[in-house]
This record gives sequence, C-alpha cells and structure tokens, in this order.
Amino acid sequence: MPHTLRGMAVALALVIAGTAPTAQAQSPTVSKGDVSIDRLSAEKLRTGMRKLWADHVIWTREYIANAIEEDGSADAAAARLMKNQEDIGNAVVPYYGKEAGTKLTGLLKEHITIATEVVGAAKAKDNAKLADADKRWKGNATEIATLLSGANPNWPKAELEKMLNEHLALTTQEATARLEKNWAKDVETFDKIFDQAMHMADALTDGIVKQFPTNRALSAEFWVLGLFAAPGLMSPSDSKQP
Repeated sequence: MPHTLRGMAVALALVIAGTAPTAQAQSPTVSKGDVSIDRLSAEKLRTGMRKLWADHVIWTREYIANAIEEDGSADAAAARLMKNQEDIGNAVVPYYGKEAGTKLTGLLKEHITIATEVVGAAKAKDNAKLADADKRWKGNATEIATLLSGANPNWPKAELEKMLNEHLALTTQEATARLEKNWAKDVETFDKIFDQAMHMADALTDGIVKQFPTNRALSAEFWVLGLFAAPGLMSPSDSKQP
C-alpha cells in the first residue's frame, strides 16, 4: 500500500498545475484595496500555493497509512511532512517577514506533531489520549487562524478557523476509515480532503493578491514555486515586474 500511495503522490504532484484555473488573458485583477495583478501572475501564484497544500495532504496520507500498517517508512514520511511545513512557512516570508514565517512554520509543525498523536491514540483505541490530542489540535488551529488573520485582513479569523477545523475533521475520518479497513470510505474521504485543501490554498492566494501590488505578488510566486534554488543568487525583494 505505501508504494501505491507514493505513486499517487507523484501523479498528483505532476497534475496539480492542471487543477488550477487557466489564465486566458493577462487582464488585470483589481481588489477593493486597489491592488492590481495581471491574471497570469495570479494564476501562477495560485498553482504554487496549491502545490504546497497538495503536498501537505498527500504526505499526511502517506504517514497515516504507514503508521497504521507499522511500515518502516513512516518516519521518513513524517520527516518529509515536516519539510512541507517549512515550505509553507517560507512562502509567507516575502509578505510578512522571516519572523512571521518562522512562527507559522512552528505552528504547522505542532499541527503535524499532534496529528501523529491522534493517529497513535486512535490506533491504540485510547479514547482519553485521543480526546486530549484532538482538543490541542483544535487549539492549534485557532492559533494558526489568529496569526494569519492578524497579518492579512482578507483572511478573516472565523473563516480560517472553520477551514482548518474542516481539515482536521476530514483527516480524522481518513485515519478512522483506514483503521477500520473501509477502503471505499478511505478513498472517498481523501477526495474530500484534497478538494478542501485546494479551497484553502485558493483562499490564501486570493488574500495575498488583494493585499499586495503586482511586483510583490510576482516575486512571491517564484518563492512559492521553489525557483530560488541557488541561495544568494536572487531574493524575492530583488525581483522586479517586467
């Protein structure tokens, strides 16, 4: 099963760009805050953000499957999942600074750490530990929503918290279905998880596009897509719109 999941991860990563809306023209998208960004740049940013959240749910699924099956690759999957939290945290650095990116990374890593506790408690059928982990998981979601909403007025805390709690609930359902070997439910739930993750990614992109002018959105587009492979070669602040 882990090999099948890895194949699925590769396939989804390859097609993720195709799930984003296609830009048909470089007409401007203007927000209420007088922010203008050409549609092509906005959709490239959207594709990059979707890739980050696709990785998030794919590697979470990989970890859940491996941990439940007591597969030796569970630790490697968890390490890759932690790297994804760093990637998401780094994606906000061009907008909100290194300190905010570090704080977000820390909260997201806590989200993953608690998730491993949820899976472990569910597998052990320890309801007391499961309830405690779930409570802390939701508290962590509130902290993430508070941090993000404080940085961008286009990300209302209530809406962020609702989306994050939906993510938690669906992930719990996914783990439960796998523990019960209800494979049809497992697959059905992951479809919902993936769609919901894309909704969150789009909400984050929409907020960024509304808050920042074209040159900042464009520079962060490259940051998110991981094109700064050579450290020191170029920084987001150095990127200029053509």
